[in-house]
Amino acid sequence: MTLTAPEIDKYLPITLTAPGMTEEEFHELLVKFPDATVEYSADGTVTLMPPTSPKSGKRVHEVGKQLGIWADKQGKGDVCGPDTGFRFPDGSRFAPDAAWFDSARWAEAEKSGESFPIFAPEFVIEVRSPDDRIRLLREKMEAYISNGVQLAWLIDPKERSVTVYRPGHPPQVLNNPASMAGEGPVEGFVLDLARVLCD
Repeated sequence: MTLTAPEIDKYLPITLTAPGMTEEEFHELLVKFPDATVEYSADGTVTLMPPTSPKSGKRVHEVGKQLGIWADKQGKGDVCGPDTGFRFPDGSRFAPDAAWFDSARWAEAEKSGESFPIFAPEFVIEVRSPDDRIRLLREKMEAYISNGVQLAWLIDPKERSVTVYRPGHPPQVLNNPASMAGEGPVEGFVLDLARVLCD
């Protein structure tokens, strides 16, 4: 049975298998499901996710806002939110809830002339929403690191925890942190979690 976009929208989030998907095919999916977040893993798994709830949206906005304010004060780097997709070296396509990347590195990547050049931001944050499957989120965090991301935080409001991912280290779980201090590429950034881990 072939489902149309409105029919599939009723069942989101869903996963499909499409190994070897081309850039053109991925773009067609984005056009076909404009209201869903579409991501693609290196193993050929396509994930279509519904729009987030207002509560989850506020949490994501808060994270991006704080990261953006910090970056503006530093006068370096760029910050983007969940409507921005990245194409990673292994062929996966992910849209982190918040990301920071070096402006000069991005300018160099843009010279390829591609709409989505292969590029990994230095730092990403994911905020788990009620619809997110934790196993898939953990796999995505590991994929970020294996593709060149230097630091990644998985914030889980349900468990009131933050898991830190770094290259060459096992994930570090922090329970009920009041704040998170950045390191490496985002040294000096401090994320206040009062409005992120709230009920």
